[in-house]
Amino acid sequence: MSPDLDLTARTTGHGPLCRLLDLDGRLFEAAAAWHWPGAERVLPRLSRSANHGVLWFATAAVMAASRTPRARRAAARGLASLSVASLAINTIGKRSVRRARPVLDPVPLVRQLKRQPITTSFPSGHAASAAAFATGVALESPVWGAAVVPVAFSVAASRVYTGVHFPSDVLAGAALGAGAAFLVRRLVPTRAQVRRPARPRAGAPALPEGDGLVMVANRGSGSADRVRALQAALPKAELVECAPEEVGDELAKAAARARVLGVCGGDGTVNTAARIALRHGLPLAVLPGGTLNHFAYDLGVEDERDLARAVRHGEAVRVDAGRYRSGDREGLFLNTLSLGVYPELVRERARWSRRIGGWPAGVLGALRVLRADRHPLELEVGGARRPLWLLFVGNGVYHRMGLAPGRRTDLADGLLDVRVVHGGRRPALRLLAAAAAGPLTRSPEHAAVQVNRLRLSGIAPGTPLAYDGEVTAVSDELTVEKLPEALTVYRPLRTAL
Repeated sequence: MSPDLDLTARTTGHGPLCRLLDLDGRLFEAAAAWHWPGAERVLPRLSRSANHGVLWFATAAVMAASRTPRARRAAARGLASLSVASLAINTIGKRSVRRARPVLDPVPLVRQLKRQPITTSFPSGHAASAAAFATGVALESPVWGAAVVPVAFSVAASRVYTGVHFPSDVLAGAALGAGAAFLVRRLVPTRAQVRRPARPRAGAPALPEGDGLVMVANRGSGSADRVRALQAALPKAELVECAPEEVGDELAKAAARARVLGVCGGDGTVNTAARIALRHGLPLAVLPGGTLNHFAYDLGVEDERDLARAVRHGEAVRVDAGRYRSGDREGLFLNTLSLGVYPELVRERARWSRRIGGWPAGVLGALRVLRADRHPLELEVGGARRPLWLLFVGNGVYHRMGLAPGRRTDLADGLLDVRVVHGGRRPALRLLAAAAAGPLTRSPEHAAVQVNRLRLSGIAPGTPLAYDGEVTAVSDELTVEKLPEALTVYRPLRTAL
């Protein structure tokens, strides 16, 4: 094992390291002698607030509270980068390079921290954490990065200002932190790095000011601010806000006078708009406004800025839709369709969501469904009668992100993503095992296959079927098929800033 490198205050000699240490000491003394206007009240407090990463955890919480997917991803990436940087500093950096802290004599007393650090000086852990968090945030969201980077720079500068680090300690720490953020990006690519399959642009009108766009907003989605921000970006667009029970009628009226049909709401509302857009041959503009917003997010529309940019420039693509038929019932789905325990979960979630909110209602619904005493669903698949706890059909192949099917990178792949959890004892364990397994796992409990058409029979009358967050009843026979590239949807094709 190589010996630790000792960087003490020694500055005598003529070697490159000695000259570097001498220059570092001179820069430290110059910083101590320089008057930093207005910094005496700010930088020492800012430096203390960054102890143990408290400042960055609080910043991440504020970002997550904004409720935008990009902000939440940026916050998570920033914290992951900070964790990697802290691990490197505490296990390698501080133990491998032992350098004494600067002598505080040239630093004015008003700048000095009340509690001086007792660890070695090289590299600066505060600078590493600040650079890691800010770089991680900026890699995912340049807008949030522009807000965080000045704070991170000030934290790094405060370590020299308060006299606890030499300038080279801060530079080395910042370089290590930025490197940690890029390492995290290599391991977990950002959304911008994920390459979506090339698709030809669909013919859709460019509306620089939104003239011809009629946006119907579900008032129950609670996204009034987002809708008004879109109207500010597209001032000639027509906005119609309505109650949830009026959405279908208002969309039908809007389709009769619109060049582009717009919708703001959750996946169920978007499903209704897609059916009407198909019927009238209109392109669809989707603004996410619900709890999950799977279709909009998989499409690449996360907020009003994305949608406004796409509408202004006429950026659109064609995407697949799924269609189901059972007796005289026929419906469309853009995301998923399922039989078994999931429709019951959707009903429980809808029952509780108005009281406790969408995500808590989803957790409570899952617990109630999994604890209930029930029998598996009986279906005839391929000529054989089989018990099933869950049949999941995705409109397009879902890629894994965590324990559940995550998101789709191609909304026009022509495939149905079919996953099955077979019946048997202990449904909760089987469902959790299926969720943790890969998408094409074969086992006695669960299986998956990708097809373009599915036919099921022997379904008991009144069996609940869930599609895009809505629930209906089917019986006897169910046919599910793809409608390839059936729908034209606006989607930003340019890189967002």
